[in-house]
Amino acid sequence: EELISAIKTTPVVIVAGQTGSGKTTQLPKLCLEAGCGKTGTIALTQPRRIAAIAAAKRIAEELQVTFGQQVGAKIRFQEQTSPTTCIKVMTDGILLAETQNSRELLEYDAIIIDEAHERSLNIDFLIGYLRNLRRRRPKLKVIITSATIDTRIFSEAFDNAPVIEVSGRTYPIEVRYQPIDQPKKDLGDFTHIDASVVATDDLLEETSYGDILIFMPSESDIRETCEKLSSRLHSSVSILPLFSRLSMAQQQQIFSPGNNRRVIVATNIAETSLTIPNIRYVIDTGLSRISRYNPRTLTKGLPVEPISQSSAEQRKGRCGRTANGICIRLYDEKDFMARPEYTEPEIQRSNLADVILRMLNLDLGSIDNFPFVDPPQKQSIDGGFQLLHQLGAIDSKKTLTKRGQSMAQLPIDPTISRMILQARHENVLEEILIIAAALSVPDPRERPTDARENADKMHAKFNHARSDFITYLNIWETYQEKGTEVSQNQLRKFCRSHYLSYPRMREWNDIHTQLVQILNVSKKSKK
Repeated sequence: EELISAIKTTPVVIVAGQTGSGKTTQLPKLCLEAGCGKTGTIALTQPRRIAAIAAAKRIAEELQVTFGQQVGAKIRFQEQTSPTTCIKVMTDGILLAETQNSRELLEYDAIIIDEAHERSLNIDFLIGYLRNLRRRRPKLKVIITSATIDTRIFSEAFDNAPVIEVSGRTYPIEVRYQPIDQPKKDLGDFTHIDASVVATDDLLEETSYGDILIFMPSESDIRETCEKLSSRLHSSVSILPLFSRLSMAQQQQIFSPGNNRRVIVATNIAETSLTIPNIRYVIDTGLSRISRYNPRTLTKGLPVEPISQSSAEQRKGRCGRTANGICIRLYDEKDFMARPEYTEPEIQRSNLADVILRMLNLDLGSIDNFPFVDPPQKQSIDGGFQLLHQLGAIDSKKTLTKRGQSMAQLPIDPTISRMILQARHENVLEEILIIAAALSVPDPRERPTDARENADKMHAKFNHARSDFITYLNIWETYQEKGTEVSQNQLRKFCRSHYLSYPRMREWNDIHTQLVQILNVSKKSKK
């Protein structure tokens, strides 16, 4: 009742509650009860695609309606909505992309930004955008949800909007600190992977029911951990990896517990946003890959770094949802207390050239005056302008050029969009579109730890002596030729035998198709 009243009477509401309090699934339904969804659609954003699909299906199930009809979802390259959709779940990147064609976001009468505490670049940009949009659309309802750790800054950003705290169904969680440098068993070079395997053994011996969730920093760590567990554990224990490059069908397996106990090995994709059923135990390596951009060298890296206290608490909370849980931290308590309280916002460690280009294209004013929750550093802003000037996207007065306008229409990194524009003049557009799409997805070539020699041998068939880019073209041509000759199932087998990721090849193909469509539209409009 309190939430419904606040939504009715207040333009902006901040809803605070730890992961598991039901914010994601219940708030869209409460918006319906508050009268939203009549003059427009209720938008609900999620940081990740798997969470968007899972949330939409759960909301549809609870409302007893057909998924894709009254409740729908939209993620990159996939949309399941209809004219009757009143709740639309999407990634925050999709909502941000919609601002290019609909400045006022008139399709929506309520917008819920979920998991705002993650502070991704898209989330911070959206919050700033909504702060300005509210002045033009005062009747638009905005709801920001966050774990209780970070609500004050969101409230202040929206003129001291009310914060309503909700309690979740939580059970006691026992935290055990087991630093990697103090192994229980002598395994030689003892890594976080070895420590996780040992901790899994101990939990399976100690307990007789409930699933285990292990947090690893990278996909290669996940694969190695799964391989080590597979060689040690009984067939009655199912081992499932979870990371973003898996196909949607593979990711969905975690939501269907069977008769076997499960060990799920995941990146921080499982840290927030989605609930994995039956998790009773968490093993936290305390590590994650953090994207960092260096404006001086114009390079981006993905170093493995210790996570913040807030991220560690989020991970711990995954095992106290349905019963008492145990969280094993593979570091000591002193280490935990010395870590920063929050993860540094992505906008303060990212390449801002793309953000600046979008802002100039949308005529949102100076980035210095844009109402970010935490403004980026001046050095990063200057670096973004410098890169755009080098690419010819802006002139000496920091005004968008015709080339910059064309670059802004392409949903890829500005450096790659500049390649495409140049390719037109060099008469190599067809080839560069393939390479540009390849550079916009993670490398589809796989090198499993137990089959690196075989993988290198298969990849050698595609290699070009002088150019990695032509290697991409060779992979593309082989994949496309095979796709015209065989079924999808046989194409999957071909990718598997050649150590290529089928989901990433599909994503590569989808991005290429999208770029071709955009350029064809641009060509027609130019004519």
